[in-house]
Order: sequence, then C-alpha cells, then structure tokens
Amino acid sequence: MIRFLLRAFGLLLVAAAFFFFVYDGTQWIANGKFSKTSVGYIWNQVNQNSLLLLQPAIERHVAPWLWQDVVQPFFLEQPVWAVLTVLGAILMLLGRKKKPLIGYAR
Repeated sequence: MIRFLLRAFGLLLVAAAFFFFVYDGTQWIANGKFSKTSVGYIWNQVNQNSLLLLQPAIERHVAPWLWQDVVQPFFLEQPVWAVLTVLGAILMLLGRKKKPLIGYAR
C-alpha cells in the first residue's frame, strides 16, 4: 500500500513538473526571452508566511551559512519543473516493485 502511494504521489509530482515545464515554455514563446518559474516564487505565491519563517528557523537552529549557501541557490532559485521532476523520480524509485528472485531463495 505504501509503495502504491509513493508511486502515485511521485507520478503526480512529475505531472505537475510537466505542467510547469509547459508553462515556462509558453512564457518563453510569448515573451521572446527565457524566464524560469522558481521554487521560491511559487512558494511565495502559495504561502508567504511559511517561507518567511523558514529562513530564521534554519539560520537559528541549523547553521547560519546553510540558508545563503545551500537552500537558496540549490533549492529556491531552481526551476519548479526540475525540482518536481527530481522529487517525483525519487518517490517513484522508492515505490517501485521489487524484482523477482531468480533461482532458489532461502
């Protein structure tokens, strides 16, 4: 049951990634310049308060350098479609069916 849920949620994330990929592509065609929709922008549009609370929490409880050097450039500034594709692929790999054993198993 858990494997099914992991695969289903991973597939939904990949479908959402495809939606954002098409959205960025249509923006590129319409405007004539490439602009990516970043994770930080979408997170800010969905729930700004949680994003504003995340920065001081990471700086205070984990490490001050982590926000500027890791979270912001490697997560918040990346295109949404890339992040969702990676997360969806990880979930789908975690939920894959086990390969049948060949030969004798004890």
